[in-house]
Amino acid sequence: MELAIKAREMAYVPYSNFKVGAALLAADGQVYLGCNIENAAFSPTNCAERTAIFKALSEGTRHFTALAVVADTEQPVPPCGVCRQVMAEFFDPEMPIYLGNLKGEMVQTSLQTLLPGSFTKRDLGMGERND
Repeated sequence: MELAIKAREMAYVPYSNFKVGAALLAADGQVYLGCNIENAAFSPTNCAERTAIFKALSEGTRHFTALAVVADTEQPVPPCGVCRQVMAEFFDPEMPIYLGNLKGEMVQTSLQTLLPGSFTKRDLGMGERND
């Protein structure tokens, strides 16, 4: 969570001023940080979770063990639907996902809880993983 808070400070959010940070722990112990990056056209905006995931993927990492996400919110911040679908592509359904806020509140959940019945490679007849 501390690394997610650090990543949050790098957010580029001139339109919403809503900073989000993420820290993704890979199976090999490497941690990939991500922050949200806004765009004036809004649809090209990228969330912190996807930034961390895409950084890891672009460096060849495909196996993950935990994700922490934090924002300055009343309740621990949940990932958006697009992030949940990206997580379904790469995360084990039971992998721990920690949601937090700057007040120090934290909730542990999983992709299975956040996105039950997700559409995956399995639905395309490709099996669980296609590394």
